[in-house]
Amino acid sequence: MKKRYISFLLFCLVLAGASAQTLEQAKAFYKKGQYEKAKPVFKKFVKTQPANGNYNLWYGVCCLETREPDVAVKYLETAVKKRIPSGQLYLARTYNDLYRFEDAIKCYEEYISDLSKRKRPTAEAEKLLEKSKANFRMLKGIEEVCIIDSTVVDKERFLEAYKISPESGKLFTYNDFFQNKEEMEATVYETELGTKIYYGERQSDGKLSILSRNKMQGEWGKGSLLPSSINDSINANYPYVLTDGATIYYAADGENSIGGYDIFVTRYNTNTNTYLTPENVGMPFNSPYNDYMFVIDEFNNLGWFASDRYQPEGKVCIYVFIPNSSKRVYNYEGMDKKKAVRLAQIHSLKDSWVDQNVVSDAKRRLQAAINEKPQAERAHDFEFVIDDHTTYYQWSDFKSPQAKNLFSKYRQLEKSYRQQLNKLEEQRTLYSRANESDKAKLAPAILDLEKQMRQLSDEVERAAIKVRNTEKQTLKP
Repeated sequence: MKKRYISFLLFCLVLAGASAQTLEQAKAFYKKGQYEKAKPVFKKFVKTQPANGNYNLWYGVCCLETREPDVAVKYLETAVKKRIPSGQLYLARTYNDLYRFEDAIKCYEEYISDLSKRKRPTAEAEKLLEKSKANFRMLKGIEEVCIIDSTVVDKERFLEAYKISPESGKLFTYNDFFQNKEEMEATVYETELGTKIYYGERQSDGKLSILSRNKMQGEWGKGSLLPSSINDSINANYPYVLTDGATIYYAADGENSIGGYDIFVTRYNTNTNTYLTPENVGMPFNSPYNDYMFVIDEFNNLGWFASDRYQPEGKVCIYVFIPNSSKRVYNYEGMDKKKAVRLAQIHSLKDSWVDQNVVSDAKRRLQAAINEKPQAERAHDFEFVIDDHTTYYQWSDFKSPQAKNLFSKYRQLEKSYRQQLNKLEEQRTLYSRANESDKAKLAPAILDLEKQMRQLSDEVERAAIKVRNTEKQTLKP
């Protein structure tokens, strides 16, 4: 008797983990939101009865929820034609995921109208309608950015694909940094000097928020929540701060996101001692899926971000791009709309390539970053010549605290110089591709930037001399 009970229990467990075998089982899985298990049976039934509205709805929803909107659309359109309740809602969501925002807007409006006639609540549908309208506005402002590489990796190890320079700080998973035993999908960014961290952490209300900590006398202080302007979403996570210490990128899944996590940027305002209103970085970085962990390595002039758009469960795609010194957008009204959608979706990396030389240079920088030894394996952190007999390689080499502080400022100036140099190269590239009229417009800005570069170069040299002289005073017997 006991053996038969155990066999029956094992059978039930196997059945619970398997796909549905009958229509009733499929419907049961569907109601529980277990779409992957219900999907094969609905696919079989809709093939045998392609005109059945319910079968089309159920299979279409399963495809939508398992990230196959391109498959779902045909079946959900049939369900709507058959006037199956809720068909319009799922079809509108599918159009939205396919970047067919105008179709989504029309579908939501029809759905809301039907709800009103039946005296049903429309608030949730109206929110989705407004989101599709906002997405359509965003589609009209796709940033013109060159994406040079993409790699699909396991989500749990996605940070390993970020090959940022030591000058840009360090990235950790929350669990690794804090030696956390309970799994938490959050990250930690540590500044270059290792004196401050920004990180996502779950709060008592269950949502993720971004905090910061400072290191004092070798010990990390208590976490401090960033302002509500950053943490007022459902979840805020994946922070990264530029070397200016003021610009922060992060991901949030609130009302202002296209769908799931979106990447936002804000800057610290020293005049008001708070952060400015966060801005959605827009397309192609953001999508109706989850997009996050936006990082810019100013030293190598490369950027990274992660996205699970069109990826199977547990996988994410890491995109590498060339950061723009200032935002440029495509002329949506003057281009083919299908091409605009392809660019927004990142359908093909080569769609974003304008100058092959720029792409080749960026790929060389990326390869050099990939080949760079990890911090623990490097012989030194930097190389700074004090005099003909002395060269420093680590922060601990400095004997003078004042010289160490000056060196930190020197490094900031050096980074600013590199950033401006990258901007100048970008402007020169634009100039080389421009027509005579545009060249005339670009020339004054390039000449002005070249003048700034000469001045900045002199500043960097003076700062280096000041560091050396200050340190030498300490080294004198």
